[in-house]
Amino acid sequence: MPFDQLTAITPIDGRYRDAASGLAEYFSEYALIRARVRMECEYLIALSETPHVGVRSLSAEEKKLLQRMAAVSLDDARVVKKIEKEGYEEIPATNHDVKAVEYFLKKRLAGTSLVDLSEWIHFATTSEDTNSIAYGLLLRDFLEGMFLDSLGEIEKHLGEYAKKYAAAPMLARTHGQPATPTTFGKEMKVFLNRLERQVEILKAGTILVKLGGATGNWSAHVAAAPEVDWIDFSRKFIEQLNEAGKGKQHVVRLALNPYTTQIEPHDTYAELFDAVRRINTILLDLSQDYWRYISDGWLTQKPKAGEVGSSTMPHKINPIDFENAEGNLGAANALFEFFSRKLPISRLQRDLSDSTVERIFGTAFAHTVIGWKALTRGLGKVGVNEKAMLADLQKHPEVIAEAIQTVLRKEGVEVPYEKLKALTRGREVTLEDFAAFIDGLDVSAEVKKRLKSFAPESYIGLAEKIARSD
Repeated sequence: MPFDQLTAITPIDGRYRDAASGLAEYFSEYALIRARVRMECEYLIALSETPHVGVRSLSAEEKKLLQRMAAVSLDDARVVKKIEKEGYEEIPATNHDVKAVEYFLKKRLAGTSLVDLSEWIHFATTSEDTNSIAYGLLLRDFLEGMFLDSLGEIEKHLGEYAKKYAAAPMLARTHGQPATPTTFGKEMKVFLNRLERQVEILKAGTILVKLGGATGNWSAHVAAAPEVDWIDFSRKFIEQLNEAGKGKQHVVRLALNPYTTQIEPHDTYAELFDAVRRINTILLDLSQDYWRYISDGWLTQKPKAGEVGSSTMPHKINPIDFENAEGNLGAANALFEFFSRKLPISRLQRDLSDSTVERIFGTAFAHTVIGWKALTRGLGKVGVNEKAMLADLQKHPEVIAEAIQTVLRKEGVEVPYEKLKALTRGREVTLEDFAAFIDGLDVSAEVKKRLKSFAPESYIGLAEKIARSD
């Protein structure tokens, strides 16, 4: 069956292709080949700039040539795959993806002034050195680009709602039951603050990578050039990869881990995925709350021309974007949780089970981005029905019982909580019932007046201030 969006095995490449296609820049086989080639070219340049290694100095033009080689085209990537799977021209099939990159680069150096440096490609390193740095580059670039851009759209919506509806009173529910009122804006500020905190944690994290060779001891490096401080060289090489140009540094940083086996232990991957999982969990929480607010009629949905909500019930506008977000974020988090459990564990000095797992990073991030985009669509299609929100709040005057009993505590009235409990618990009460209760209290006229001024819509404490705070 020919490949098409309709024949794709996963919805990422099928139904949701339009939403997820941007991830190919970071998590496709092509992207991985490109990152590997970039690492090998930058590594050769770094070797040439280090005394006592043995690589001759490169001219400015030769360095530019290597940097141009790192800009691998799709056709170049196809050649790499042929070398790996079938063989290419005089190169037999390697059945090894990183070795195929090495042979590809050696072939590219032929006929250039760099041909004498062919054997310095992939010098003293193991494939995991190349992969570790390549995946680090891809993860960093994705996080700083598409990831934060997509999340920023959600944060923008929440920030606008927090300000616009800072004073819009709303019935709160704890345990699903009517509780002390809040405002819609303040509740959005809670979600926004939670997200911002997790983003800062993620940005402050570091992706550790390795360059220590077959079992992490720089053994081949030292055997070939014992005069070189290889740990210092490796640390400086990785640090150079954090330079973003024009004197700027990348926000998400790579750093050398000098304590590795054949693989970098992936603990920082687990930290990263746990941070993303927490972000997704917050957005799952948001999606479910919006679903309930829509169900209650507190949020309205804008109908879209031609769109069908039900195949049999013409009136329906379903909260499908929030449901889509919930499903995709749940799928993503299941994978992220698996990554965090699996990747830090490797038999002895390494086994290959991490390799296939790394290749599905894009699947988890694709479900994440698909979910975020669905949530963004949903946030852009809802309106806040302040009248309905207020009307439902005013149906529950019992929520001011907390305010009354707390004031009475201050005034020295005996067992005020128990008195309000007897008045309100399990009963329908009105503001008139409260007024009659207040009239029977042994407190001053001024206190009685203040107690009678309480109303559900004004009993919001500092909610507006919290919603507007920076």
